[in-house]
Amino acid sequence: MDRFTLAGLPGELEWRLPPAGWAQEPDGSFSILAGPKTDLFTDPGTGVRTDSAPAALFVPPKGPFLLSALVQPQFRSTFDAAVLHAWIDGDRWAKLCFEYSPQREPTIVSVVNRGVSDDCNSVPVKSPSVHLRISHLGPATAFHWSPDGTRWSLVRHFSLGAPDGLRVGFSSQSPTGAGCRSVFSMVRFTPGALRDLRSGE
Repeated sequence: MDRFTLAGLPGELEWRLPPAGWAQEPDGSFSILAGPKTDLFTDPGTGVRTDSAPAALFVPPKGPFLLSALVQPQFRSTFDAAVLHAWIDGDRWAKLCFEYSPQREPTIVSVVNRGVSDDCNSVPVKSPSVHLRISHLGPATAFHWSPDGTRWSLVRHFSLGAPDGLRVGFSSQSPTGAGCRSVFSMVRFTPGALRDLRSGE
């Protein structure tokens, strides 16, 4: 199945790259299984582009919006991650990851790609799951994370340029490992903008 729907989302999800496996559950959650050595990254030192991580994306309505989910990856190998993803084209994209760091800590990580990837580790988290959120603000985008879906912290504020062609959604990756299954639940899409960028409210 190339396309599928998810309750609460305003458009059909379509696989930009297919997963090794995926499943929808009666409770509204779904999972993406990334295969071995899967990633999305353009090395800023060498320019080498890797584009192999599965991603399910949809076209959002025009205007500002919030897209959030509770994510839980099965951490096994370094850089395994569950991802919220914004995509315009191969040169312009961004991802907010709950990722297994080289220090073997679950960590909030963001990558913004404008030709090459600008990669930033933010904060380690002592939990198997977190809430991630994309806030589309027009010409700019913000990433936030939350331990409980109520108190949000800003991770990154950036622009990918003109948002024409924007798609958003979900991904899973396993750049160094044998695969990573990521579960996405409590998926919410809310039209409208944040009242305050820094507090995430």
